[in-house]
Amino acid sequence: MRIIFTVLILAHGLIHLLGFFKSVKPERVKNLTQRITKQRGIIWLIAAVLFAVSAITFFMKYDWWWMLALPAVIISQILIFSTWQDAKFGTIANIIILTAAVIGYASQSFEEEFRSDVQENLSIAKNADSEIITEQDLQHLPAVVQKYLKYAGVLGKERVRNVRIEFEGEMRSKKMDWFPFTSNQYNTFDPPTRSFFMRGDMMGTSVPGYHAYKDGNATMLVKLFALIPVADNKGELMNKAETVTVFNDMCLMAPASLIDKRVSWGSSDSTYADAIYTVNDISISAKLFFNEIGQLIDFISNDRYDLSGDSPMNYRFSTPVKDYREFGGINVMSYGEAVWSYPDGDFAYGKFRLKSIEYNCKSVE
Repeated sequence: MRIIFTVLILAHGLIHLLGFFKSVKPERVKNLTQRITKQRGIIWLIAAVLFAVSAITFFMKYDWWWMLALPAVIISQILIFSTWQDAKFGTIANIIILTAAVIGYASQSFEEEFRSDVQENLSIAKNADSEIITEQDLQHLPAVVQKYLKYAGVLGKERVRNVRIEFEGEMRSKKMDWFPFTSNQYNTFDPPTRSFFMRGDMMGTSVPGYHAYKDGNATMLVKLFALIPVADNKGELMNKAETVTVFNDMCLMAPASLIDKRVSWGSSDSTYADAIYTVNDISISAKLFFNEIGQLIDFISNDRYDLSGDSPMNYRFSTPVKDYREFGGINVMSYGEAVWSYPDGDFAYGKFRLKSIEYNCKSVE
């Protein structure tokens, strides 16, 4: 789809070169019957260049490609009106490109909302740069959790105040087959915030979504073409569900954050630990499972709600993970799945492959 649209923009731009050539060598361009002055020919050339550059930037996935395509379409359509008899069919291409440019603008604006929220969250997060994690910081944790944090390599490292995470993977629901996605997210831990921006690709159609969590309040907005809302969730159930997700991120992606006093610990042995995570007046529980070398291999909670159906349903939620690697000096999982335990059996609805992770970011990228 990207290649086809790139070719369309380039071809449309090249056609505009005929207008330029008509202005300098009118006898050689017989397809255009109307006279074009040299001054107007320069405008045809400008339109051609704008289309060509916008095609290149679109193909290279620059979000701002539409900034070039929009003036190109406007200039082009004015020129078409001035030579309507010869160039009227170019309007069809302009409509297609204009529609895509509007979607591009909406997508960038939607993501800018995410970036603005992230910058605000980073600015209010408490600075813990000078504080180093020591054995003393781990003493209140169950032995199996201490083993996990030592395996992860948090001792002697700075306390974590935020983390940036990039994933790629696939998602689905009972009503929809697998579709690929990429995501960019930022979490802060004091106060707890989570900003998760996802770009899904459903049958060649861009479907961005934004999950926002702050002060225990969560929202999820998904837009078709970044224009048409297809999911808009918020409220008490969403707040609780996203609090589970926030704690899941802490456990899997920022193990150093588990020293947080918002986490209280229950029963445990050498293979598991029960935990309760509290934000404001919301408390959620989870059971963490570990292997013999100290890796966290599964996270299970009964406090998350499946919002993909006609009504919210409370099913067991789990995230089995594997393939630990070092990211930013910390050993964390590089592959995980999100699983609902439906009455008819377990259903993996998400596959996540970690692309990059950065701790204690200064600003949004």
